[in-house]
Amino acid sequence: MSDCRFCNPNWIDGKTVIVTGASGGMGAGIAASLIKNHGCEVIGVARSETKMLKFIEELGPDYAQQFSYKLFDVSDKEAWESFAKEITEAGKRPSVLINNAGILPKFKRFDRYSYEEIERAMNINFYSCVYGVKTFLPLLLEQNDPAIINVDSSAALMTLAGTSMYSASKAALKGFTEALRVEFKGKMYVGLVCPGFTKTDIFRDQKNDGGKGQKVMDMISTDCDRMVKMIMFGIEHKRPMMVHGLDAHAMSAFNRLLPVKGSELFSLVMKMADIDLFNEVFKD
Repeated sequence: MSDCRFCNPNWIDGKTVIVTGASGGMGAGIAASLIKNHGCEVIGVARSETKMLKFIEELGPDYAQQFSYKLFDVSDKEAWESFAKEITEAGKRPSVLINNAGILPKFKRFDRYSYEEIERAMNINFYSCVYGVKTFLPLLLEQNDPAIINVDSSAALMTLAGTSMYSASKAALKGFTEALRVEFKGKMYVGLVCPGFTKTDIFRDQKNDGGKGQKVMDMISTDCDRMVKMIMFGIEHKRPMMVHGLDAHAMSAFNRLLPVKGSELFSLVMKMADIDLFNEVFKD
């Protein structure tokens, strides 16, 4: 059950897996890969039933029976406890938890965030993972070869201007996951994924007119299907730390080599781009 460099990539075959944020983007891609390539039973968690039903339709009748879902707000601790009770009573025994749900608040200078925006970012990006792990850890540890995989962000590796709350929530998740990895070494696989910008709907809350700003984000973002394949490869080989995407690797390298100037340099590039997406960061 310990982390391994050369492990059997089929270790996850046939397992029952919980995936949050499973109704779209990377979460849906991960869920589909688990079902189609590994014969897993996946229990998806999200808030939109419309998107869940669309995902089931895309899975097709041959695979839909391996997917079930529960709709709730992942930042609600009581909802997690109710969910655990419900699936336990149904006789399901998940052995893998993949915390993928997350939000990207609008790019803003910190003083422009409301308390509601601050709490929402921390609750969904960090506390939801804490609640999920705290609730399901005892059950996971009872299973054979259990695992927790937390999908974090390149923002945990280096902070950019306008991302104070997003980076703070993701840095907290990184520290939490790294502690779990050490505390449960030999008992379960704990993986941390730090993807860069990915072509999903995570930018839905951004003020972006689809023009220059969208083109810039498309240039630096990784295709969602490609990102999912890289993440799944890391999970299959029990990689403890995964950094995916050119922008993520660049941020990781610059933060190690230039821990202060690196962030300033990347933020300067954002400012020079002069796009509406960053107006609330750099303009008074």
